[in-house]
Amino acid sequence: MDLRILLFAFWSFLWAVYFMLDGFDFGVGALFTYLGRSDAERRVMINSIGPVWNGNEVWLVTAGAVTFAAFPAAYAIIFSSFYSLFGILIAALIFRGVVFDFRSRLQGSGWRKTWDVAFTLGSIMPAFLFGVVFGNLFRGLDLGASGFQGSFASFFNAYGLLTGIFFLVLFVHHGALWLGVKTNGGLEGKAVAAAGLAWYALAAIAAAFAIYTGYATRLYDNYVNHPAWFIVPATGIIALAAVKYFLLVKNHLAAFLSSSLAVVMLVFFGAVGLYPNLLPATISGTYSVTISNAAASDYALRIMAVMLIVFMPLVIGYQLWVFGVFRDRLREEEVTKDDEAY
Repeated sequence: MDLRILLFAFWSFLWAVYFMLDGFDFGVGALFTYLGRSDAERRVMINSIGPVWNGNEVWLVTAGAVTFAAFPAAYAIIFSSFYSLFGILIAALIFRGVVFDFRSRLQGSGWRKTWDVAFTLGSIMPAFLFGVVFGNLFRGLDLGASGFQGSFASFFNAYGLLTGIFFLVLFVHHGALWLGVKTNGGLEGKAVAAAGLAWYALAAIAAAFAIYTGYATRLYDNYVNHPAWFIVPATGIIALAAVKYFLLVKNHLAAFLSSSLAVVMLVFFGAVGLYPNLLPATISGTYSVTISNAAASDYALRIMAVMLIVFMPLVIGYQLWVFGVFRDRLREEEVTKDDEAY
């Protein structure tokens, strides 16, 4: 297989797994003050993601590293174009990460409410901004001979905003399902009810996204030319429908796994549509950044491919082990009595 295609496949897979994993803890954070009516419930919500959220972000770092090592030209243009947006996004991720260590260190209500707001905003903003970024990648950037010619405001076009809202609702729904798996009692009931309501909003926004994508992007070209690839969005639609079914029969774990598959299929849908582009140019196709003109040397691609083939199974194995160790549902009384809990 062409190494550039292989690395593009790895690149897509890494982003898909990242959004599948960090998506649910973004969702838990976005729902934090809405579902967590008491301090005990909020501590349960934080502890439901506490053991895994840091590991989830390994996939973000790896996706960035693969972009840098395998497609350095794309990395340079992406970061120089989105640097202001990425600055806000990284600041939000930092605030959110600090909450895990600081929120429960003092008992004062003002202290905890401050961190609660930071946690909620630090979860909503990345979810929305990642959607804005990927919406603009799907739509294309204003790239010319001198690089990016757009502005910060140009990222918030109608398609970018729709994709941002789509990502946010998708992750809120995903996070509510995670809480349905990890909690019990009243919090579990509220989370499942929220997931049920969010499903209708998600289905409506997903339909609007699918229709508008046909007008705002060229993503469907590859599907029209190679209809077999329609299996990707079809699988995503079936997975989303399966979530509703599993919620009705109260199989929350199956609903969460179906939601995970829907998230993965959304990223694959974009990747298949983008290929062979990494960054389509709206000004002229001449300036588009592709997996060919952005790729590193064959030697660098070979090294990166070997590293991913060797180390990715180890990372997957480690994360499966962590999820297995912390698979039990959380109980309020256990969390509040545990001095080591978040």
